[in-house]
Amino acid sequence: MSSYPAVDDLRLVDAVARHGSLGAAARELLVSQPSASQRLSALERRVGVPLFDRDTTGARPTAAGREFCEQAAHVLDHLGAIVERTLSAAQSRTVSVGAFPSIAGTLFAALDVLLDDVVVQPEVEHGPRLLEWVERGTLDAAFVSIAKQVPIARGLLVTEVGRHDLVTLLPDGAPGPSAGRRPYSGQTVIYCPLDLTADALHRRLTELGAHARPGATAEAAVRTARERRCAAVVPDMVARWYAAPGDRTVPAPTRGRVTLSMVTRNPAPSSLVDALPGLRERLRTGNVHAGR
Repeated sequence: MSSYPAVDDLRLVDAVARHGSLGAAARELLVSQPSASQRLSALERRVGVPLFDRDTTGARPTAAGREFCEQAAHVLDHLGAIVERTLSAAQSRTVSVGAFPSIAGTLFAALDVLLDDVVVQPEVEHGPRLLEWVERGTLDAAFVSIAKQVPIARGLLVTEVGRHDLVTLLPDGAPGPSAGRRPYSGQTVIYCPLDLTADALHRRLTELGAHARPGATAEAAVRTARERRCAAVVPDMVARWYAAPGDRTVPAPTRGRVTLSMVTRNPAPSSLVDALPGLRERLRTGNVHAGR
């Protein structure tokens, strides 16, 4: 595209996606349907691909359209919060922090305890996007597990938060691995390594005879393992976060270690740097009130 899309373009695409109809979107935006149709067609020409399949039954986003709609909704959400966040920043110390879904709950709960006088503006997204936002300056810090596995933009600072070995969590009633070269033969094993090693771990579990199934998040992996009474391969901190009576842990079927990192611009926000010792302990154990 030769220029950025206008806010009205984003609002139109968002409305069409929500209503499934160009006419309904036009009514919401208080414009005529021909005007909305012309704007959408012009936007599609600028993008270079169709964003919606349109016929007499309505408008349905294409694959490209779904991605555009997701990005448009994200931008509009940020635009809608500009004034509120500006006023909040004027009244208190703030820091914008991003985390990926598997650690977001524990991380933000811990930061709320540790940063009593700082307002944390949370963002939950996957690692690559969080790193992009830090690079752009729209996010103060990103807590990710992929900083050692992807290129990091020049000028960004990577601070290690903790290293956590993979373990096999065996909920109460789940069988452990047997002896032999295929110790998980016939068993379902859920896995969630939190970083970019998932494909390699899947292959290794399959080689060991397992019916390998990915967990959408760390919590989902553990909950699924409990429901199915099967093994879950997760980082040791995850096993501690969701520990329950009767759980056992044994070594993972392959060596693996996830490294949690905080990625910021340089210098890092002083409030987060000061909170790191306490944060490391809380992420290690899952006890957000540890040390208080």
